[in-house]
Amino acid sequence: MSAVAPAALLPPRRLSAPLRWSLWISLGVLVVALLATLVWLAGRYEASQAQSHVERDAADALSDIRSALTRNVQSLQALQAGPPARETWVAEADRLLRRHREWVTIEWRDALLEPVLTAETPYRAPVFARFGRRNSQAEVQLACANARRISGPAYARSYFVPQADGLGLELMELCLPLVTAGQLTGYVVATYSLTELLASLIGPQLGRSQEISFTEADGTRLAMHGLARRGTRSFTAQQLLDLPGNTMVLRMDSWRSQPDVFPNVLTALVTAMSIALVTVLFLLAHDTRRRLRVEQDLADALAFRKAMEDSLVTGLRARDLQGRTTYVNPAFCQMVGFMPDELLGRGSPAPYWPPEFSDDYQKRQDVRLSGRHVPPREGHESVFMRKDGTRFPVLIIEAPLINAHGVQTGWMSAVLDISEQRRVEELSRASQDRLQATARLATVGEMASLLSHELNQPLAAIASYATGSVNLLKQSTPHALADIEMAMRRIGEQAERAGRVIKSVHDFVRRRDQDRQPVDPRALVDAVLPLVNLQARKLGVRVEVRVPEALPLVLCDRTMVEQVLLNLARNAMQAMDEARVADPALQLQVRLAAGSERGGGRPWVEFSVADCGPGIPEEVKQQLFTPFFTTKAEGMGLGLSLCRTVVEQHGGFLGFEPQAPQGTIFRFTLPAQATD
Repeated sequence: MSAVAPAALLPPRRLSAPLRWSLWISLGVLVVALLATLVWLAGRYEASQAQSHVERDAADALSDIRSALTRNVQSLQALQAGPPARETWVAEADRLLRRHREWVTIEWRDALLEPVLTAETPYRAPVFARFGRRNSQAEVQLACANARRISGPAYARSYFVPQADGLGLELMELCLPLVTAGQLTGYVVATYSLTELLASLIGPQLGRSQEISFTEADGTRLAMHGLARRGTRSFTAQQLLDLPGNTMVLRMDSWRSQPDVFPNVLTALVTAMSIALVTVLFLLAHDTRRRLRVEQDLADALAFRKAMEDSLVTGLRARDLQGRTTYVNPAFCQMVGFMPDELLGRGSPAPYWPPEFSDDYQKRQDVRLSGRHVPPREGHESVFMRKDGTRFPVLIIEAPLINAHGVQTGWMSAVLDISEQRRVEELSRASQDRLQATARLATVGEMASLLSHELNQPLAAIASYATGSVNLLKQSTPHALADIEMAMRRIGEQAERAGRVIKSVHDFVRRRDQDRQPVDPRALVDAVLPLVNLQARKLGVRVEVRVPEALPLVLCDRTMVEQVLLNLARNAMQAMDEARVADPALQLQVRLAAGSERGGGRPWVEFSVADCGPGIPEEVKQQLFTPFFTTKAEGMGLGLSLCRTVVEQHGGFLGFEPQAPQGTIFRFTLPAQATD
């Protein structure tokens, strides 16, 4: 036998005790580490799920708020459509306030932001009753300035309003411009309560388990809703609510306990994965439904916009920054006679530009595309050419085309065919000219009758002075020669006066501008006083003249204003004579008009002719200044109409009123000469 035993028959080598314990300890540590890792991963997974859930809830809440704000804007747009009666507007605004608790006030303001109508929410006391609306005027002005700039709804930064109960409200203004026929006519201002905004526009299930709040960018809380259960850990999600003119942060806080450690980690993982899978599928289905709903709403909005643009009679044209046409509506195609495929993508020159104006239009377009010139808000007139070669005038209103990122991508133009308007204006102008010419020719007869006595007086005086001069020539004495010189001078004065009267009538009929010079008001009264006294003596009328000193000079055509005074005085005396007034009296008065400081700081002088006659009947008052209306058998009915025309040509006003105890006062005003 061999001295060495075979190796297979040797007994197994045993590990030492310290080594075995180290291996068991290592295995135990490895298992514990594995279990701890699995538990930690499960906890992290559950925590991540909780955080994801909070973030999804915050995103859904933000989406709900955005959708609700959009619907609210549409409700306000429906409220502003058309110029409704005030009672209808208030009733509609009250109906909206009952449906939307998030609004505390709805205001209708004019173009200068002055309140026209206001509706208050029925769910609380008026929020501005304590401190008034003036403290929030800056926010309203800012929101409306942004709304006017972007031609759409705009918001202002929120502000705090204390209340009588010791608390307060955080409010935010929404301004929506009212535009009628391209012109700004006012604004609709709605005031949001941020607390009610959270309570009304976010689902109640979120408020029962989480705390939702609006915060500033630095974390300052503005409004809060919901009561969350306090746990050992908190989960927070934030979403940015970017509104036109205001940006806030929507914050959602959720408190939960630490994840439970399942006895069977694998079961916990499988269960967690199953729950996660179901949750993901549910969220995916919910997101798919929401996406389909949003896509349907978008399709409906696009269809509505397309139908609205197709129904417009105003031509719409969009061009990019290179001058190529990117959009035209049916009204524009019908206007120029081209199909859309003949216009889209075309640059300069456009097929509807007349060849003779092509160079000018190209220069104007180059200036517009360069951005160096902002087009006027009221638009500019131009001439387009139809496909058949006919030209027609248009009014073009252009504005920059801004995309969703605030970047200008081109120009949007509204084109109006004003050929019919121009034709109507020409016809109206021609008709007005013919009517005015006819009316002025018709006044010749009345003017001749009105001025006949004025012309007869200087002519009679000339004849009398001439006869006296002949008689004085026969005497041939020094005293007679002096009288002859005086008579000849009077003849010249009266002849010059007759010439001025005829020239004024001639200029008035020919529609020439009369020579207006500064005249003393007393001189106007003194000029007609001899003729008034002459008729007054015949009719037994007592004449009273009141002309104070230091009156300013009036700018007028002296002859025509004298005829107005004379005509009013004669009418007054004839009215008293026909009524057989026992003690007839006529009062001529001149004074500085009350409240005479008008635009430009120029004073006005008032002339009045008062009588004590029977007054003017009610049925005559309505037609007193109507041409060809008269109560006299021999009159033509143009005297008072002519007087009003003369006064209005001077910028004044002619009117009448009853005098106590009886009689009538005619008043008219003339502009005074401006003083340094």
